[in-house]
Amino acid sequence: MNRKLRLLVVEDEAAISSGLRDVFVYHGYDVCCVADGGRGLEEALTGTYDLVLLDVMLPTLDGYTILERIRATDREQPVIMLTAKSGDDETIHGLALGADDYVAKPFSVAQLVLRVQAVLRRSRVGAEQDRTLRLGDAVAIDTANLSGTRGDEELTFTRREMAILEYLAAHGDRPVPRDELLNKVWGYARDADIETRTVDIHVAKLRRKIEPEPSEPRFLVTVRGAGYRLLTETE
Repeated sequence: MNRKLRLLVVEDEAAISSGLRDVFVYHGYDVCCVADGGRGLEEALTGTYDLVLLDVMLPTLDGYTILERIRATDREQPVIMLTAKSGDDETIHGLALGADDYVAKPFSVAQLVLRVQAVLRRSRVGAEQDRTLRLGDAVAIDTANLSGTRGDEELTFTRREMAILEYLAAHGDRPVPRDELLNKVWGYARDADIETRTVDIHVAKLRRKIEPEPSEPRFLVTVRGAGYRLLTETE
């Protein structure tokens, strides 16, 4: 049996901290909650955690400083920043310091769980865990083995296709623009002069695999003028 994954939550708002503890314990995680920045840094550096959920505004030590000190000793520790600030500058700063993801308050708890799962899958520890992505009643995708089923039909995926599905699933609360996919999945700089048609081609291939009717997608949908969304349940 796989061990429980351990999460460190560094959050000074008691209601949010308690809520996150309850949600992630329910999902099978071992959770430690800390309300002070200095103690949070100590826990992050001396404890053994599979992922850190880190608020930005904290007593004694802010989240950015904590992240910098974590990265000075451990480049691989998965960290997701939580913040009431949603501006581009704050997001860019957090990601530039090495955050694996950045979630603005108020957030959907269900989507935060998906984002934690996505970051853990990309980590060395998470790669060992069995993960299944389900779309409706008929499609089940084994993200670790690049395979799946649609009814009785066997499916296979490339690593790039799976990375697209995982990124969209982790951000299912909003449409993901093509240039963001190019940045996060392909690794191109946001200002790179890259033809976004490559994203559309990969999406078309994915639809032929996961959609009952690729010309009328139910799961991998286009949001006109905004990008793509992956719906785990049809709306």
